[in-house]
Amino acid sequence: RATFKIPKLGVIAGCYVLEGEMRRNAKVRVFRRTKQVFQGDMSSLKHEKDDVKEMRRGFECGIGLNGFSEFEQGDILECYTVEKVVG
Repeated sequence: RATFKIPKLGVIAGCYVLEGEMRRNAKVRVFRRTKQVFQGDMSSLKHEKDDVKEMRRGFECGIGLNGFSEFEQGDILECYTVEKVVG
């Protein structure tokens, strides 16, 4: 939706969760017009000015990523977790 420059955090993506949920400390892929431009870790997840652990579908949030700040309006962020199968 938009980008915001926060002095201590850097550039934050203002997002609207379309489906599923976003979870802090998860992995994130950033897509720009169907091309993946970044894959890495989420550094912050905020709702209004509060830190949150997760954001569900239908809510707005701010997302910061480790090592990426070149957000553009219209980017798609995809959140995922990696699970280890034991057995």
